[in-house]
Amino acid sequence: MNIRSLTRGDGVVIGAAVLLFIASFLDLYSVDGAPDDADLPSAWASGPVVMGVVLAGIIGAVLVVLSRGLSQLPKVAGLDLGQVGVAFTVFAAWSALGNVFDPLSAADYGSSSNSVSAGIGLILALVATLVMAAAAVATPLVPALQAGLVPAPKPPQPQPYGAQPPGGYGYPGAQQPGQQAGPQGQPYGGQPQPGQPFGAQPQPQAQAPQAQAPQPPAAEFSPFWFAVPVPRPLFAEDGSPTPIAELAPGTWYLAVEQRGPGLVAQTQDGRRGVLQDTSGIQRG
Repeated sequence: MNIRSLTRGDGVVIGAAVLLFIASFLDLYSVDGAPDDADLPSAWASGPVVMGVVLAGIIGAVLVVLSRGLSQLPKVAGLDLGQVGVAFTVFAAWSALGNVFDPLSAADYGSSSNSVSAGIGLILALVATLVMAAAAVATPLVPALQAGLVPAPKPPQPQPYGAQPPGGYGYPGAQQPGQQAGPQGQPYGGQPQPGQPFGAQPQPQAQAPQAQAPQPPAAEFSPFWFAVPVPRPLFAEDGSPTPIAELAPGTWYLAVEQRGPGLVAQTQDGRRGVLQDTSGIQRG
């Protein structure tokens, strides 16, 4: 049974069924002139109330909920399980209404003149069955009741630029020096794809963006994680020929900007520079 397939209307039906079960243990009748400690019967002492109200309502609620949670619905006498459940809930509400109007004509509590009226248990049972039947009938018709009872989990949001993902810089999760592995978290720009080993020929789809001309404008660039197959120098952004750092294989770096054919990359210690040779890099 898939609980995420249940709707708000099903939640109302379940809540009404719980209220009905609680009401079945309360006083069924209220007798004028009866002492406070009088042992008044509950619904379980009355066969018509138990069968026509309590059990009919609970069975109907179970059938309605099962009809939403099961992928394949069995049929009873050619009717869907949900339709049978709705019929049970309506019958339970109708029976409860009849018992409230005429609980008993008279009862002997020391005087034949004592009148009997509906007790708190019978009144709550009527309220529960009416709510249950209304929710079961209205759920397929009212969009507000068709919303999911349990909201679907939200997809992980990409981290803002400059923030470090959980587990360390560039690679979510502990990674031993020299260990080659793909990123496990949500990279910048979308869902990560399976990585390829360092030194392997890049896939054609990875080369397609490089073969396109002209380069996409800087405003459309999305930061992404990448790794180099071999050690590559990182040059200063001012065009100085002296490298400021060296990118090592097995470590994920963040590309923050497109600079002509190269990339502006950020290292673990926050330094930024231009990676002029981007051939064969592995994108996260």
